[in-house]
Amino acid sequence: MTSTPSPAIHGDTLAELVASGAQALTAAGVAFGHGTATAEDEAAWLALWKLGLPLDSELTPGAPESLADRPVTQEEQALVAALFEERIRSRKPAAYLTREAWLQGVPFYIDERSIVPRSFIAELLADGSIDGWLSDKTTQVLDLCTGNGSLACLAAMAWPEVQVTGADISPDALAVARINVDKHALQDRVQLVESNGLAAVPGPWDLVLCNPPYVNADSMRKLPAEYQAEPELALAGGDDGMDFIRQLLLDLPAHLNKNAVVILEIGNEKPFFEAAFPDLPVFWLDTSSGDEQVLLITEEALRHWSQGNTAALSL
Repeated sequence: MTSTPSPAIHGDTLAELVASGAQALTAAGVAFGHGTATAEDEAAWLALWKLGLPLDSELTPGAPESLADRPVTQEEQALVAALFEERIRSRKPAAYLTREAWLQGVPFYIDERSIVPRSFIAELLADGSIDGWLSDKTTQVLDLCTGNGSLACLAAMAWPEVQVTGADISPDALAVARINVDKHALQDRVQLVESNGLAAVPGPWDLVLCNPPYVNADSMRKLPAEYQAEPELALAGGDDGMDFIRQLLLDLPAHLNKNAVVILEIGNEKPFFEAAFPDLPVFWLDTSSGDEQVLLITEEALRHWSQGNTAALSL
């Protein structure tokens, strides 16, 4: 892979160093989306992390308690510049370099064994959007395709009365999830299970959260290098992105308690989802990215729908 040479990264103050880093990231054409959306935000993250400063530090000049004018030594400049250069050279997501990702203000460990956590379901757990859909008897929650375990941990934090199971087909991802469950002292409330779909987690469940592999084949071929650095198993969903989801929707009715709810993230694949499941009644939930990324299916709707579609979907 070739890229435009990056400008020298320098700055006598923190604000200058971050601006220089952002310019270098932009010139190199790196891709974002693993915790940040802009070169400026990622530059701030990398610089603050490398210097051991709070990641929510204010960097606006003149703002109260701003660190914008904090002097940066030559040694600090060199350390930060080296991290920016590694980000540009390796094309790895910044989270793999810092070994840390944040969801809803909660830190999680991450490395190359698992996809970088960024699910919009985290927002719904934090703001209570799902609560009104849950039965008063909700106690058993499944986070399917748990990856590094972040959603399982956030669910346990959101609902202290529930037991959460995080399941994944990847032993490597589950090893990362174990680090996070232990990090947040949730061993008594979050169980981790290796499972191919629902095979080893029969339930029955009151709530299923799932951020599955859903990227269609054409999109997989066009992914930036940063996304190609992640486990393909966690991303690739077949020709239309719906392979895993087809099997899941076939299997789910037998694994749900009455009045259960399923929360499913499908990213930018809404057209493919609607083409694959045209008769399935779903509710699209609002997130910071709009109302086309995450959907909700009730147990009743899924059960009625599956009775007429099981034979056709299993062909």
